[in-house]
Amino acid sequence: MRSETHTWVLESIRKLEAEANSTPETPLHLFPLPADWEIDLYLKNESVQPTGSLKHRLAHSLLLHALVNGDLTPTTTLVEASSGSTAVSEAYFARLLGLDFVAVVPASTSRSKLALIEQYGGRCELVADPHTVYAEAERLAAPPGWFYLDQFSNASSATDWRGSTNIAHSIFAQLRLDRYPEPTWIVVGAGTGGTSAAIGRHCRYRGARTKVAVVDPEGSAFYRAWAEHRRDITAVGSRIEGIGRPRVEPSFIPGAIDEVVQVPDAGSIAAMRLLAETTGLRAGPSTGTNLYGALLLIARMLAAGETGSVVTVICDSGDRYLDTYYSDEWVAAEEFDLAPHTAMLAEALRTGRWESETANSAGAGR
Repeated sequence: MRSETHTWVLESIRKLEAEANSTPETPLHLFPLPADWEIDLYLKNESVQPTGSLKHRLAHSLLLHALVNGDLTPTTTLVEASSGSTAVSEAYFARLLGLDFVAVVPASTSRSKLALIEQYGGRCELVADPHTVYAEAERLAAPPGWFYLDQFSNASSATDWRGSTNIAHSIFAQLRLDRYPEPTWIVVGAGTGGTSAAIGRHCRYRGARTKVAVVDPEGSAFYRAWAEHRRDITAVGSRIEGIGRPRVEPSFIPGAIDEVVQVPDAGSIAAMRLLAETTGLRAGPSTGTNLYGALLLIARMLAAGETGSVVTVICDSGDRYLDTYYSDEWVAAEEFDLAPHTAMLAEALRTGRWESETANSAGAGR
């Protein structure tokens, strides 16, 4: 005889799968490049997910993973450490399942993200030091009946890299009829490392020649960890919300990645604004990091006489950052100098040439 909890778990899994089944696939937008380059740049727009970001996929995977592992009951309180977007999506799914949710987030997290977490019924616990989010989430989740989702440890194992629900499968399916159906590069940021791991694993699983590049902002540990072949690297942490970490997260899988590109913070913001001016698509700063890295790799392809396609991701909407990264006053107060990066990106789009490219990438011999 099935227990009430077992019945609830089965019903919760059904709800998650029904939600995924009713959610349309996110579009690929073509970014305008000179036709004579014979290179196509696509942006996978995850900002149109129901919770407005790439983290919608991760949150679904984490909740499903916890359910099938038997970690949740109808009275479990969920806890997460997050810079914001994952917690927004997890709060949405927690409400769908009728569970309480607490997000441990840095006090610097944008007010709009905090409002979204609360809009979906979640509660925010703010910490002054971003390095302490892990310990505080573990402390809160210690009592019986509480559960730490722990995206930073579980993202790479919870995300299905084989099946049709992961972002890499979607990209290949959408490019099937395009002139370059197998991308030369897929470019993504790393926060947990789960997305880059899933894409890298899927590319190899399907036998694709596609290479995966991780773009890493200033202050993050991932670039040095890759360059020095070490996992014990620590750093100050990133000022680009959603990506970069002060430590090498357990879900960051270096062997699934072909390149790591370090991106200056001012370059990320300049590229974010360039995207809005060029396409009308207003995205967040981590999307700027992605675009910056994608354009760098395209310049490298041009220098080598290569043609092909490059795919990167619109991670979330710029509406979440109107009072920060899109605010000239905030940018000035944070002492970001966008002008040289704006000029360099404009020159790269005009001529295909990139300044100081060798200073921005790691991975020689990998």
